[in-house]
Amino acid sequence: MTSPSPRQLHLNVNILHSGFVPSAWRLPEADPRAFIDVQHYIRVAQIAERGKLDAVFLADNAAIIEQIHFRPITGLEPTVLLAAIAAATTHIGLIGTASTSYNEPYNIARRFATLDHLSGGRAGWNVVTTADLPSARNFGLDAVPDHARRYARASEFTDVVKALWDSWEPDALIGDKASGRFIDPTKVHPIAHRGEFFGVQGALTLPRSPQGRPVLVQAGGSADGRELAARHAEAVFSASQSFDESRAYRQALNERAAALGRGPQAVKVLAGLTTILGATEAQAIRRRDDLIDAIPWDYSLARVAGILGTTPDRLHLDQPLPEDLPLPARGNGNHTFFHATLAAARRGNFTVRQLVRELAGGGGHRVAVGTPEQIADDIARWFEGGAADGFNLMPDVLPGGIVDFVDAVVPLLQRRGLFRREYSGRTLRGHLGLSWPPAGDPG
Repeated sequence: MTSPSPRQLHLNVNILHSGFVPSAWRLPEADPRAFIDVQHYIRVAQIAERGKLDAVFLADNAAIIEQIHFRPITGLEPTVLLAAIAAATTHIGLIGTASTSYNEPYNIARRFATLDHLSGGRAGWNVVTTADLPSARNFGLDAVPDHARRYARASEFTDVVKALWDSWEPDALIGDKASGRFIDPTKVHPIAHRGEFFGVQGALTLPRSPQGRPVLVQAGGSADGRELAARHAEAVFSASQSFDESRAYRQALNERAAALGRGPQAVKVLAGLTTILGATEAQAIRRRDDLIDAIPWDYSLARVAGILGTTPDRLHLDQPLPEDLPLPARGNGNHTFFHATLAAARRGNFTVRQLVRELAGGGGHRVAVGTPEQIADDIARWFEGGAADGFNLMPDVLPGGIVDFVDAVVPLLQRRGLFRREYSGRTLRGHLGLSWPPAGDPG
């Protein structure tokens, strides 16, 4: 009887234009136009592929929600950009964000199936519901749809997309030149969906992709978001600030997925991690502080206030956060980063100024500052202790931060036997250790 394979650490890189820290674009080596330069994204993806990372990830917004007087935004549409990256890489996975609130299931199913085909099975869809008012207004709405209704729509949306991806049986495409039979139409099935939110006849215009279907990823931290993840997600991007919180989250999520018939450990939890590296700890701290000092304090106050759903005048740099902070938009805003930011502030009893520094500019994700050895130790502790299956990396500066990580941290993880030295396959599903899903499989 063979022993089970050891758990494999998973690492993605979030290509957040010039880097996670808002002032990254101001560095001498940075290009202010990188956020709209396809070669910038390709270069980061190629560096990540050199490091044998699982995937690149692209966030998305359907509106200008950042303070564009100071920093770049996520401007390019993810699937178009990932198609360009696919042509310039061979192995690395390609995860893009698309909102269920402001798209239709057929378009999204077709878009990601296309990306999966042209990349040889490397696509993943990050399912989001979109909670900001500017996006709602860009689609003709005067208010953000109700939180529970957004997630009900998202669940039905995802069901429809999966059904469309499965609407061709694996052997429907024949292509027999001798007989003249191209496709067996008895193996292409209209989904004939009629639900609360959608009516979709189907079938999709594409056969099943090289990995069965694109990988489903999700990032919600609210109760509704966790339920959506337990039902559908194969990987989750989390924003936990502490080891114990992340371990409890991972355990609860997989227990719920198992209760829904998906089996144990059905969902890979990839914790968000901003990395700031230096040859010594003092150098890493100085690098962080230099980047933070290049951010105007009014920008940081507005950013933290926006995450917390309050106004900047309620935040005072040298005082702790106010005690009476309700969920943003009376519970209709973004729960994930609200709770993550609040948890970081309470854990360290930080003033607002200290919180901004702790979060490398106020972004809500956990920040690791130190030497390559310290970063590798931190990653190993979370992984081996069951707090995460891997990490969605957000280097402080791009491409420099991912070069530092690949050249200095990845070899340490490889020497510890935690991370691959070579890719064992070419699909994202294979990188993540996920099985090829049979048609109609709920996972």
